[in-house]
Amino acid sequence: MTWSIIARDSPTGRFGIAVATRFFAVGARVPHIAAGFGAVATQALVNPYYGIDGLTLLRAGKSPREAIELLKAGDSGHASRQVHIMDATGRIAAYTGPECVDWCGHVEGDGFSIAGNMLAGAAVLDDTAAAFIAHANLPFARRLIAAMHAGEAAGGDKRGKQSAALLIHGSEEWSDLDLRVDDHTDPLRELERLEAVSRERWVHFRPFLPTRKNPGGITDRNIIDASVEAAVAAGK
Repeated sequence: MTWSIIARDSPTGRFGIAVATRFFAVGARVPHIAAGFGAVATQALVNPYYGIDGLTLLRAGKSPREAIELLKAGDSGHASRQVHIMDATGRIAAYTGPECVDWCGHVEGDGFSIAGNMLAGAAVLDDTAAAFIAHANLPFARRLIAAMHAGEAAGGDKRGKQSAALLIHGSEEWSDLDLRVDDHTDPLRELERLEAVSRERWVHFRPFLPTRKNPGGITDRNIIDASVEAAVAAGK
């Protein structure tokens, strides 16, 4: 019922997941990321614990393949699940249960993994991958969205479209960007609009928040406001 891309941004080490589907609020259940460990996308007849427990297993040092086998072993319904995982070293593993609805499958490449089910055809994943590779010059968030647009143009979810999401994590436990379009006639276009809005002020404000290295962050509003306004004026 869904297709998603997990990717790692080589210049920054950030992890991102973009996802779209003909179902409500896909961003609430599919994408899971743990800074420094990796990312999990759980879909089809979704088992939310694949995301929660999958990240726990990565933190414990399990490989993506080991994590998937352990997730399956504890789930009597795994034949209806689809999951793919990438860890911090770039290792990838995926599972598509035999009861997932056609078209379903998985492709991967250097720094990315794409999986989907109930799709119009294999071209959805192939074109998503091709666009991700072709748009290496784009900033990470826009690159992920461009890849999903290509998959949608190839047919996307064969039932139509309803929701989409984009989740990006950097070095902190909290997200760099967490955008959700829960119910919309054109969710990827709306996701694209929200990403553009995030660049108006949020991405310039984000560096002032507390981090593990600087637990207090920066709270001087004059410094914050001046920096944000300068970035906006420079069109960054």
